[in-house]
Formats: sequence, C-alpha cells, structure tokens
Amino acid sequence: MFPASRYSVQAQRCIRALKTVQAEHAPPQHYMWRRNCSSAVMPRITSHYTIFPRDKDPRWEGVEMARFADEADVVIVGGGPAGLSAAIRLKQLAKEQEKELRVCLVEKASQIGAHTLSGACLEPSALNELFPDWKERGAPLNTPVTEDLFSILTEKYRIPVPMLPGLPMNNHGNYIVRLGHFVHWLGEQAEELGVEIYPGYAAAEVLFHEDGSVKGIATNDVGIAKDGSPKDVFERGMELHAKVTLFGEGCHGHLAKQLYRQFNLRENCEPQTYAIGLKELWLIDEKKWRPGRVEHSVGWPLNRNTYGGSFLYHLNEGEPLVALGFVVGLDYTNPYLSPFREFQRWKHHPFVAKTLEGGNRIAYGARALNEGGYQCLPKVTFPGGMLIGCSPGFMNVPKIKGTHTAMKSGMLAAEAIFPKVTAEDPASETAGLHIPEYEDNLKKSWIWKELYAVRNIRPSFHNYFGLYGGMVYTGVFYWILRGKEPWTLKHAGLDSAQLKPAKECTPIEYPKPDGKLSFDLLSSVALSGTNHEGDQPPHLTLKDDSIPVANNLAIYDGPEQRFCPAGVYEYVPLETGEGMRLQINAQNCVHCKTCDIKDPSQNINWVVPEGSGGPAYNGL
Repeated sequence: MFPASRYSVQAQRCIRALKTVQAEHAPPQHYMWRRNCSSAVMPRITSHYTIFPRDKDPRWEGVEMARFADEADVVIVGGGPAGLSAAIRLKQLAKEQEKELRVCLVEKASQIGAHTLSGACLEPSALNELFPDWKERGAPLNTPVTEDLFSILTEKYRIPVPMLPGLPMNNHGNYIVRLGHFVHWLGEQAEELGVEIYPGYAAAEVLFHEDGSVKGIATNDVGIAKDGSPKDVFERGMELHAKVTLFGEGCHGHLAKQLYRQFNLRENCEPQTYAIGLKELWLIDEKKWRPGRVEHSVGWPLNRNTYGGSFLYHLNEGEPLVALGFVVGLDYTNPYLSPFREFQRWKHHPFVAKTLEGGNRIAYGARALNEGGYQCLPKVTFPGGMLIGCSPGFMNVPKIKGTHTAMKSGMLAAEAIFPKVTAEDPASETAGLHIPEYEDNLKKSWIWKELYAVRNIRPSFHNYFGLYGGMVYTGVFYWILRGKEPWTLKHAGLDSAQLKPAKECTPIEYPKPDGKLSFDLLSSVALSGTNHEGDQPPHLTLKDDSIPVANNLAIYDGPEQRFCPAGVYEYVPLETGEGMRLQINAQNCVHCKTCDIKDPSQNINWVVPEGSGGPAYNGL
C-alpha cells in the first residue's frame, strides 16, 4: 500500500531513513494455551527498556544510539478516521490557499486500516463536510440502513422495543460499513492530496523541546531480542519533528497517557471509563440475509448491573455477510466475568442463532472503546500538540458511534492549525506551537452539543435497577428533554477499581463452545491474523513482575486471564509444583488495550511492539 514511487522526493528520503534491516520472520504462530515452565525459578517477565533503562544495562555499552531526524510542518500519529481527516483537511486548505505544507502521518499497522475495528454503523455528517462528493469518489458506503430493530433479551425470549424518532440509536440515514475499508479509502484520498503516509512505523516516544513543548515523535527501535539485548541488526527509530503534532492513536493511546501526565490534561475531568467490544464477521445462508438491517439488543446474557449489549448488521457487499459483536462495560465488578465467553454465549440466543445457523465465521477481533463522554473529556491542546478522535474520547455512547465525531475533531484541529503553521510569525510563546483555538472551536461545534445532550445516559445505569433504570432515564430525560436537565451525573470512577475480590463473587460457569455458533479463544485469535516478531521484548510490560501473583491472582483469581480477548495472559504452575507464575503470550495481542485499562493493580503498561506487528484485520 502507498508505494514509494508515488511519494514526493522528501517522502522517499524519509522512507529510506525509516527502512530497517529485519531478520527473517517466523511464520504466524500462537503460543500454546498451556506450557510447562522450564525452570523452577520464576523468570523475569518484563525486559522492555521502558522498565529497565538501557543506559544502566552493560549489554548496550558502545551501541550507536543516534537517530536520524526529519522535519515536517505537521506530524500526525495514527492513521484512523481522525488522523486521516485532519491530514486531508490540512492539505485541502493548503491547496485552496496555494500554500506549501508538509504533513506526515505514521501508523503502526502494516497497512492503513489493518488495525481498525468497529461495528460499524456510520453517521455521514462529517464525511459530507470533508468530501461532499464522496459518492462520486467511490467511498465504500454500500449499505444504507433500511431497518432498525432493538430488543431486550431474556434467556429464551426477545422483547421488542420500538425505535422512536429522536432516540440515540435510531439509524435512519446512516450506513453500515466495514470501517477498515473506509479508513483505507480515506488513506487513498489523503495520498492523492500529497499527505506522506508511513504505515508499519509505530510512534514510540514523545519528543520535547527544552521549553517543555512537544517537538514531535520518535518511531520505535527494531532489532531488540526478547531478553532486552541488542541484536546484530539493531537500528534506532527515527525522529519526526513538527511545528504541531496531532495524537490520534485511538482509544487509550499509550503516548496520550504520557501527555495526560506531562501536561496535567485530566485535571478538570472525570477518569475515562471504557468498554471492550468484540466482533466477528460471518457468511450466512442467503435466505436469512437482510441487507441494510440493523439489530441491537441489551439484557441476556449480562445481568442488569453489567452495562453492555450487542449488534448484528446485515451488509450489502455482494455476498451474504453479517457483522456481529458484543460490548461489555469495563466497570463490571465480578472478576470471573469473561467478555469473550459472554459474546460466545449470546450467539446461542434463539433470536440470534436463527440468523447464524448454517453460516461460517470468517473473522474475529476486539478493541476497547471510550464510554465516558462529556464528563471525561480532557484538555485537548498543549504546547506543540493536540489530541484528536477517540484518543481523548469523543464517542457518543448511546448512539454507539464515534467515527463521525472523530473525523470532525480532526477537521477542527486542521482548521485551527493551518493559519498558525503557515503564518510568517505564528506568535507562539513556545517552540512547539500552542493552538488553544482548537479547543474553543470544539466547544462551539456540533460535537460538544451532541455529547452534552447524552452526557447522563451512560452514568444513569449506576442505580439499583441498572439497565432498566437507565432505560427509563433515557426515555424521560433524553427523549423528552433532549438532555436539558440541569444536572450532570457522575461515573463510578476508574474501571480498574471496580472489581470485587473473588471471594465475594460467584464463579460463572460458561458452556463449552460447540464449534458451530460458539468457539474457543485461540481459534478465534487465529482469525484475526495477529502476529508479532517472536524475538522482541514483550510489549505488555509490568511495572513490578511480582504483583500479578501476589495481588491479582491472590485477591481477584487472575482476572487478566478472562478480560483479555486474545489469550495473552495465563497463570501456569511453577516447575516445582509450588505456586504459580504469570505467562505473557505477547504474540497473541490484538492491541485492544483492555489489560492496561482493567488491571486492578494498574501494573500493566501497554507499549507499541515493533512496527507492523498486531492484527491484520480485513475490513473489520
């Protein structure tokens, strides 16, 4: 994708600098679910340089650590809807005003769209603004919504709920899309406008000027062995400097976490709250296919106090495809809950099973999503940079949509940036430009109005009646008052603090997968196309290797074994038979970030692996 021959000379020079000497990759493989420990001594789990600095490691003495640096006007981290919309809008403005503007975008996936996962039912408002002629340009919006179904599920029955006009989940005028394909198309539009796109290169570090403002980013080093030592093919990443750097990493970006601390961006907002979304793509019997139908449900198999629900979308892409998924709020309390197994169990409901029976599952993936909304929005501007898209959390939770708001945030950022970066005298007090106009424009936009109106719907579920109390609140205060109530409800707090000790909870007995509708975890991960270079430090780092056994296993019965949707974490016995140790199967990681969010000890820190590693989604 994006062949070098179509780039500018500058881009080709940058690609040559980025190109690394790589060892031969082993074929894709996944760790066995159970492996015997090779030593009675508990091995060190974490070897990443972010935990064990290289300047204190004698194995790194004499290794050349200089990095090549390149300059751009704007650098964008993340090739999702927000980052690409920002890049496109910047180049549109440059073309309109006949200005030279260099925009570079880095994306950790091997191809644009390969790490993108969403339902997805797209509201085209931002797309209409960005490309009014998107139909003529061939945007892959092939399935207009024709039918909207909403249900409350009990174990065996379905209670239909009327989808009244004005309710958040009414999808009239929207399109069912495969978001990875849509993002790929956005990448093509950006390339045509002259945006320099570098897939396969992960932004690993934020760079700062001496005055503390953001200078740019550095891509990740390659050629580091699993034990943290340099290989013979070790090469440093490169630095990309810019007047302004946009961070559009998606939900719970690892660089955004650093920026929150560095600039105290969450000082005046609540902690973000999240959910995990799991998704599959199926080919079904054509007789059951209803192109354009959108189905949502709440209720079974979750109890009334666990926030979540499902979707099942009938695509119109030339074959009888359906996209289905299950979302579980990460503020759940029972450590025995497994979002993956709840998803598998849901497919056996009679209303769902009748669509899937006789079909064939062809893809699987998972991703965390922001659910905090208005109350959890951080400050999004700081000297030298901005946060855009799902990184700060512009998702409209009741709508189950964030693509339109992510795109609009990127466009607003671009419109605030352009006059500053093209001015002869930008009048900035810092080396990296500080552009507070972006946040001002956000608060005047339809994003702010939309998120404010639905601000109380998600936290309204924190009541004795749970789901049902929240639905009543939505009907009264949103459908009638449109969010104009003179109060703002609060969320429960950090998702990591919500788990109860295992001794206070009842273990959940999940049925065995039947291999027809429900499946085991590792065969599911195999359908994600996930692979990482095996001989590299695990990118799931632990601040303290002793905490998982001493705290998570002892108190919560090892919840990371269950909340991870990819089988990355497992507790295995020590060879002596006395005690357990945590094993991290980093090759399986689908980059969902759930572990970093839900870990009750907040001991896991997700960082980027070598570029191109991770899932290889095809239109999820």
